[in-house]
Amino acid sequence: LEVSSNEWKLGKFTDLISLNKMTPTKLHSGLTIFGLFCAFSPSTQGFIQNSQTVTRPLYVASKPSETTDTSTNAIPYRISRGDGSTGGGGLPMPRQLENEDNLVRPKVGAEMPNGRPDWFRVPAPSHAQDSRYTEVKDSLRDLDLHTVCEEAQCPNVGECWSGGTGTIMLLGDTCTRGCMFCAVNTDSAPPPPDPFEPFKTAEAVAQWGVDYIVLTSVDRDDIEDGGAQHFAHTVELLKIRKPEILVECLVSDFQGDLNSVKTLALSGLDVYAHNVETVERLQKFVRDPRAGYHQSLKTLKYAKEAKPGLYTKTSIMLGLGETDEEVIQTMEDLRSIDVDVVTFGQYLRPTEHHLSVVEYVKPEKFDYFREVGEEMGFKYVASGPMVRSSYKAGEFYLEHMIKTERKEKALEQE
Repeated sequence: LEVSSNEWKLGKFTDLISLNKMTPTKLHSGLTIFGLFCAFSPSTQGFIQNSQTVTRPLYVASKPSETTDTSTNAIPYRISRGDGSTGGGGLPMPRQLENEDNLVRPKVGAEMPNGRPDWFRVPAPSHAQDSRYTEVKDSLRDLDLHTVCEEAQCPNVGECWSGGTGTIMLLGDTCTRGCMFCAVNTDSAPPPPDPFEPFKTAEAVAQWGVDYIVLTSVDRDDIEDGGAQHFAHTVELLKIRKPEILVECLVSDFQGDLNSVKTLALSGLDVYAHNVETVERLQKFVRDPRAGYHQSLKTLKYAKEAKPGLYTKTSIMLGLGETDEEVIQTMEDLRSIDVDVVTFGQYLRPTEHHLSVVEYVKPEKFDYFREVGEEMGFKYVASGPMVRSSYKAGEFYLEHMIKTERKEKALEQE
C-alpha cells in the first residue's frame, strides 16, 4: 500500500488501533481499518509526520495470514479481536419509568462492543497523481474549502472522492454546538465565514463536472440567520454557473427560525435535508441541548410548506440503544410531514471522548427498515451500515429520481 506521507493520516481513533502494540501481521491487517477510519484533515495528529510529500510503501509484507503468529495453536486474528457481537450494550435509562424497562442509552466512556463485524470494509483510496481522488483533494486545497468528508471523518471518503465529488462544508470548519457523536471542531465563537466561499464553491463544483452536489455546514448559532443567506448565495451561484445541476443542502435547524428555513427553501435548491439523527427518546443523550426532535420536524415540515414540491430528506443513526418500535415511530413521524427520503447508517465512535457504540446493527436489520420505509411511502430509503446522510451512491439514485419525476410532470402539463 503506497500513500503520500503528508496526506495519509490516522484519525483520533485511539479506541480502534494501538499501533505500538501491533505485531507486523496485525499492522498489515490493520491497514484495512485505516481504509475505513482515516481522517485527512491537516489538524489531525498524523500517523506519519513528514514535511515533504513523498510516496513510499507504508508497510511491505506478503498477504497477511489469518493468524497472529506461526504456531499451530494460534488463534485467528479476526476471532481474537472480536466480531462486535459481545460487549457494549449501553446503560439503563436514568430514573427509569415503568414503561422504560430494559431500555438503554449511550454514554461517553461506556463499554464498547468487542471488535468489529466483518462487514465494515471499504477500499483505501488511490493517491496516484492522476486519480479522481487526488484531483478532488487538490481542488479543495487550492480553493481553501472544507468538506464534511474530512472534518467528520466519513468512512466513504475514498468512494466519493474517487467518483469525482465530495460534500462541501460551508461556514467554516468549527461548529457552535457540541453533539456527542460528531468529530467536527467546536467553539462558541468561531471565525467569521469567508465571504468568498460561495464563489469558491461554485468554482470547485464546476471543475468537478458533477450533476448533483451536496452542500452542508456546521451549526452557526453565532450568526443571526444561522448562515441561511450564505447558503442561499452559494446555491444561486451554482445554478448560474450550471443551471441543470441538482443541489442538496444538508443544514442545521437554524434554532427553529422559520425565516431562515424559508430563505434557503426559496433559494433554488432541489433537496432540503436536515437530520433528526436519532429517535426521540435518545435526543438529549446524543445531540446538543439546543437541538431537539420536534424542532427538527418543524423545520422539515416548513421547508416543504414554503416551497411546495421541494424534496425533503433526513438521516438516522442506528446502534445507539434505539428499539425497532422507536425507529418505526420515527419513520411514521417523518411521513406525517411528508419527508421524501430517509437514510439509515451505523453510528461509529470517532474518538474515545464521544459516545460509545451500544451495538453494531446487522445488515439484515438495515434491510428490514428499508423495506418498512418503502412500504410507508418514502420515495427513497438508503439503509446500510456504511450509509451516511450524503454519499455518492445515494446521490446517483436521487438524481435519477428527481429528473424522472420532473420529466413526467412536464409531460402531464403538455
